[in-house]
Amino acid sequence: MDDQGRSHDDVRGHTVELEDIDERKLKVSGPKDYAAGIKAVKVSFQRGLTQGGLSRTVRSMFRVNQDRGVDCPGCAWPESVTGDRKKVEFCENGAKALAEENTKRVATPEWWAQHSIAELEQKTEYWLGQSGRITHPMIVREGETHYTPISWTEAFETIGEHIRATTADRCTFYTSGRTANETAFMYQLFARSLGTNNLPDCSNMCHESSGSALNPTIGIGKGTVSLEDIENSELIFVVGQNPGTNHPRMLGSLAEARKNGGKVVAVNPLPEAGLMRFKDPQTPQGMIKGDRISDEYLQIKVGGDQALFQALGHILLRKEEENPGSVVDRAFVESSTKGFEEYRAARAQLDWDEIEQATGLQRAEIEEIGELLAKSKATIFCWALGITQQPHSVDTIKEIINLLLLQGNFGKPGAGACPVRGHSNVQGDRTFGIWEKPTEGFLEKLDAEFGIESPREHGYDSTESMYQMADDNIDVFVSLGGNLAMANSDTALMESGLKKTGLTVHISTKPNRSHVVHGKTSIILPTLGRSDKDDKHPGGAQFLSVENSMSVVSSTQGRLEPISDHLLAEPVILARMAEAALGPDHAVGWKAMADDYDVIRDHASRVVPGTENFNERVRDKYGFVLPNPPRDQRSFATADGKAGFTVRELEYLTPPEGYLVLQTMRSHDQYNTTFYGLDDRYRGISGGRRVILIHPDDLAQTGFSDRDVVDVVSMFRGEERRAERFRLVAYPTARGCVAAYYPEANALVHRDLVARESNTPGFKAMMVRFEPASEEARDEEEQGLESAVAV
Repeated sequence: MDDQGRSHDDVRGHTVELEDIDERKLKVSGPKDYAAGIKAVKVSFQRGLTQGGLSRTVRSMFRVNQDRGVDCPGCAWPESVTGDRKKVEFCENGAKALAEENTKRVATPEWWAQHSIAELEQKTEYWLGQSGRITHPMIVREGETHYTPISWTEAFETIGEHIRATTADRCTFYTSGRTANETAFMYQLFARSLGTNNLPDCSNMCHESSGSALNPTIGIGKGTVSLEDIENSELIFVVGQNPGTNHPRMLGSLAEARKNGGKVVAVNPLPEAGLMRFKDPQTPQGMIKGDRISDEYLQIKVGGDQALFQALGHILLRKEEENPGSVVDRAFVESSTKGFEEYRAARAQLDWDEIEQATGLQRAEIEEIGELLAKSKATIFCWALGITQQPHSVDTIKEIINLLLLQGNFGKPGAGACPVRGHSNVQGDRTFGIWEKPTEGFLEKLDAEFGIESPREHGYDSTESMYQMADDNIDVFVSLGGNLAMANSDTALMESGLKKTGLTVHISTKPNRSHVVHGKTSIILPTLGRSDKDDKHPGGAQFLSVENSMSVVSSTQGRLEPISDHLLAEPVILARMAEAALGPDHAVGWKAMADDYDVIRDHASRVVPGTENFNERVRDKYGFVLPNPPRDQRSFATADGKAGFTVRELEYLTPPEGYLVLQTMRSHDQYNTTFYGLDDRYRGISGGRRVILIHPDDLAQTGFSDRDVVDVVSMFRGEERRAERFRLVAYPTARGCVAAYYPEANALVHRDLVARESNTPGFKAMMVRFEPASEEARDEEEQGLESAVAV
C-alpha cells in the first residue's frame, strides 16, 4: 500500500508480451515522394486503437489543439489564433504521441519485479517504451538488482536527505521540452532556491545555436514570424529540416503559402518526401492529388549551408550594385542596423570553386535561387537541427540573419526568422526560466518576488553536466521528463556518468534507458501525462500552459482518466520535493502553488516579461502572444538598439581521405528518444533501425555492397569511437554524406565535438568510415537477408 492507503490492485491497464527489435528483419524499399494522405490517417487511428482503445483514442484526438483542449505532446508548430480551427488539428506523429501517452499498457510493480536491471539494460529503447505507463513510485538502492515500490512520502524523504547531504553545485536539474510553463517555472525556482543554476535542458542539444546567434544580432532568441506570415510570404526557405516527419502540420502552411502565390525553396541533403508533395488529409482533393511543396530543391552537402548563404549574400549585393535600390532595403539598413559596410566588403568577392566544393551544388543552381531571393519583398528562413548541430552552426545562422537584414525582412508581413522548434514546449521552458545562464534582470525579479537569493554563477548545460557526472562531481541528478542517457552525445561517457551519481531521480511516464543506467540509488516518480485529468486539488481540476514556436501561450488541459491512481501531477511532485529538501519554513509557498496553478501564474506574471495578467489572458480562447520587438515594432533589444550584420570566415565540413560526413536523423516512427514503431515509411525502411543511408557512388568507393553489415568508426582529434552492426543501404543522399538514426549513432559523437558558442553536440558533423563487422555478426545478419527487399 502507498502512503495514501491505496493498494497496488487499482490499476486499470494491462501488461503485454513484447518482442524486441530484430535487425535481421529489416526491409528496404524505395523512398516515397509524398507525405501524409490516406495511409497517414489509417496509421494514426491504428496506433491509437492498438495502444489505448477506441474510447480513449476518440476522446483525446478530437480535443487536440482545440479551445480548452490538450496541446499536442508532439511538435511546437502553431495553430491559428485569428480564425477558426479545423476539426482535426493534429498530424500522424501527433496521433502517435497521444497513443503512446494514452496507452493502457502498464509497467506495474509486478512488471519491475519480473525484470532485473541487468535484463532491462540489454533491451532496446523501443522495447522499454512499449512496456507502458509507470504506475507506482519505484526505487532501486545501491547493490539491489530490481526496482521495488516505494511510498510517495518515503520517496520525497529520500530525495530530501540526499540533497541536504551535499552542496547545491553538486546537484543538476534536467528537463525536456514536454514540461509545461508552470512546471518549468517551479522547477527553476526550486533549483535556484537550493543555490544552483545547473539547469540543462533539451534546448542545449537542439536549438541552443539558434539562440546564440539570434540574441546578439537581433536581440531575441526566438523566431520573429507568425503563422499568418508563413502563409502569406513571397518566399520561404526550409533549411536543414524534415517537416513531413518532425512537424507535419507545417506542410499545410507551406501548401497554403504556395496557393497564395509564394514559393518554397528546400535545402536538405536527403530527398525528404514531405518537401516534395503533401497529400492533405483535410480535403478530398488534397488526399488524392496532393500539393507540391518545394519549387526548388537544393540537395546540399551536410555542413555546406554557410557557404550557400555567403554566396546568396554576394549575389544580392551584386544585383544591388547593378541596379541601386532594387534589392537592399537601404532605409532599414541605415536606420536599424550596424556592420553593413564590413559585410559588403567581405562579400564583394567570392571563390565559386570553393562554394561548389563546400555545397555540392552548381553555381547555376545557386544563381537561380539568388534571383528568386532578390525579387522577393517578403522572405522567411525556416531552419532546424540540420543547421544547429555543427561546429559552425552559430556562424551559419548569423549568415541567415545577414540575408534577412539586407532586404529588411523584419517587422513586416510575410517576413522574418523562423527557427522551427521540435518539442511542444521547449521554447516555453526557456521563457519561464529553464536556462543555465539566466539574465540578471530575470534573477532580480525572481528574488524580489519570493524573497530568495538566487545564485549568479552560471550552471551546467547538458554537455557540461555529462562531463561533471563522468568526473564524479554530481551527487544528485533530477530529470523532469526526458531521457538524457539516450539524448546526449558520447553515449558511453553519458551512461558511465549516470552510474557514478549518488542519486538519480526521474519524473517520468514510461520506462526509458536513463532508468536502467541509473545512479547508485535511483527513484522513478510516475507523473500525469498531458492528456490525463488533473483534478486531485482542493479547488478541483487544474490546467497548464505551453508556448509554441511562434510565441503563443495557450492553455492545455487533459480530460482522460489516468491509468493509475498512484500518479501525481508534476507541480505537486516538485512542491513536495522542494518541501522535503528545503524544509517547511522556506520562503516559497510551495503547497499553495501545487494546490492552485493560478498561484504559479500570478507569481510568474511578475517575473517573466510579457506575461502580465497571465491568468486572465491565458483563459482567452486561444491564449495570448508574447511580445517580440523585431516582429512587433521592428526594433532590436541589443545593447545599442541596432541589429547586427556579422562577418565570419567560410567554414564547411571536409572529411579526411577515406571518411564520409555522418548526420543523425529521426525515423518517421520516432519522436526524439521515443520510438512509436519500426517503420520509416517515407524513406522506405522498416523492421530495423541500425542502417547507414549512403549514396550508391560513395558505397562503391568504400568497397562494400548494398546491405553489407559493417561497424562504423568515427574519428575526432585522433580519437576513435565505434558503433557495431549497421547495415549499409544505397540511398539518394548527397554525395560524401551519410545518415543514420538518432540515438543509435550518438555513441559516435565525441563529447568535445560541439558547436562553438552554443556547446550543442555535433550530431550532424561526424567523420566516419566503415569496417567489416565480425564474422559472427555477418552470419547472423545473413540469416535475415531473405526478408530484405532490394531498393
